[in-house]
Amino acid sequence: MGEEGSGRSCGITRDLQKLKQQAMAYYQENEVPRRLEELLNSTFYLQPADVYGHLANYFSKLAKPPSICKVTGRVILDGLGLPTLQVEISCTIQNFPKYICSAVMPAHFEVLENALPEVVDAEEVERNLAVSTAVQWVNGSIAEELWGVVPSNQAEVDQRLRIFFENKVQEDKENKELERIAEESVPVPPPPVPPPPPPPPSKKKGQKAGRRETLLEKPIIPPEPPEPVLHGSMAIGAVSLAVAKASASLASVPLYMTIALLKHGQEQPSTFTMPLLMGTVLSCGKSSPGKLHLMKEVICIPNPGLTTKQGMELLLEIQKQVARAMETLLPPKPETKKGHDGSKRGQQPITGKMSHLGCLTINYDTIEQPLLLIQGICSNLGLELGISLHLAINCAGHELMDYSKGKYEVMVGTYKSAAEMLDLYVDLINKYPYIIALIDPFRKEDSEQWDSIYAALASRCYIIAGAASRSVSKLLEHRNISTLTSHGLIIKHTNQTTMSDLVEITHLIDSKKHLAVFGSTDAESSDDSLVDLAVGLGARFIKLGGLSRGERVTKYNRLLTIEEELIQSGTWGFREEHFSSFQEDAEAEKAPEAEESLGPLDSIFPTEVIEESVKS
Repeated sequence: MGEEGSGRSCGITRDLQKLKQQAMAYYQENEVPRRLEELLNSTFYLQPADVYGHLANYFSKLAKPPSICKVTGRVILDGLGLPTLQVEISCTIQNFPKYICSAVMPAHFEVLENALPEVVDAEEVERNLAVSTAVQWVNGSIAEELWGVVPSNQAEVDQRLRIFFENKVQEDKENKELERIAEESVPVPPPPVPPPPPPPPSKKKGQKAGRRETLLEKPIIPPEPPEPVLHGSMAIGAVSLAVAKASASLASVPLYMTIALLKHGQEQPSTFTMPLLMGTVLSCGKSSPGKLHLMKEVICIPNPGLTTKQGMELLLEIQKQVARAMETLLPPKPETKKGHDGSKRGQQPITGKMSHLGCLTINYDTIEQPLLLIQGICSNLGLELGISLHLAINCAGHELMDYSKGKYEVMVGTYKSAAEMLDLYVDLINKYPYIIALIDPFRKEDSEQWDSIYAALASRCYIIAGAASRSVSKLLEHRNISTLTSHGLIIKHTNQTTMSDLVEITHLIDSKKHLAVFGSTDAESSDDSLVDLAVGLGARFIKLGGLSRGERVTKYNRLLTIEEELIQSGTWGFREEHFSSFQEDAEAEKAPEAEESLGPLDSIFPTEVIEESVKS
């Protein structure tokens, strides 16, 4: 047995020596550093398994980088139970396929409330077609196009996606041209000749010439046709995001770091700043059952001196107080036979329901009611509006226009011309100076009114274009973000917008000294990547809706996680220029009382916590 064991041991030794000699000869020819020879010599007395382990660890550093081997698209449901697109990425790592990550792309469609059934059905057909086409693109040509590409090559990925999409757009144009030619070949009977218009009415006796003309309002500009969205375009943005997430996962870094490296030419920023919260607490827009149409969203912005965590706790407290106020409001007294109580016939009780935006929808009848509600809540909490908390209003001007009358319907039966709307906004800011932002005060077609409101209020209030702004693709196509006079734009990641597009548009916004507000869509998913995009690209604000509904709360939770990571890594930074000079002047005047007004915050949100965390 001894001789037999000794022979076996000599055989293993000879095999190991032979293996080492072959490896050394091969890697010496390829100019591998002397470190390998040292490694082999140091393993002479190790067991075979240990030798192979050392060799595997060393050779893994020289292995081919992970490359995309599978891209899968599938239909899933978003937070409202509507179909949307999910993309999964798998990579080949050391010759083995491995699932890496997934990304979900929210659909660009607006959520229609109180819409006609035929309108809802038509949009459902459009949505299903858009998502199913995107799934076909991902599982077909896009998967083939990206096979073997290294995920860290984001620019190459986005360029391939861009070329693919341009080919699809050209293909769609050619198909529509063929359809048009086919339709023109079919004879169409000429339309009937309309009867001649009636003669103009004769002037009444004593009427002065030109008086009627001076009272006529300037005709409104008809609405622009919506930007065409090619079915399947969401596949481009979803795949681009999924590849960025895969790159971050493979590099073991958070997504916001990968995005920041893309923006800063692969140089890591020394600090990151958290975007300021824009939290929706009330919805009193056109879809609400009350008379008020103007305020689609009443938005609270915590003081910039608070951390994200403290600001979120503040928003939660206000939201809780709003819900409590709705519960304690008594319904109006029943109307007497003669109406002696002064109540309106058919008046509905003031109640609240949860909106798809994650906030309460309240049926208010006047502009002052929601503002006074927030004012009263802040007073009870010991917070001063304009110091501890600021407000923003999403006016949704495009939803207010009544084209039959050519005026904005701010409340049921209350119509105002564009000039009257400007006066309304000026009066609103005069009366409630703690409103520091108006989103979409007018339609995008009313460019003159955007100029006017900017001239009137730019020194006191941010004017921000949301739905009135062009899409990211259109803005980049024309290299112009100033089609409407405003302080900033709300950026949404939808359709064919790639990571490279987001980097480019934020560079353009920064160069114009505009504000970048990253906003969620109407129908969100549980994917929280939007938060990483906002942090990595240095957005000034982030607008996520209310602190309700899982698809929105998950993004708020991601904000908390990122802030904790930045504090622990020592890369948390504070942006001093969050608000413009109009806020600095206002706060300078209130400096003595500001200390008192921020005092109650210490009991709820101790500011020394963040200072100690940053120092440590």
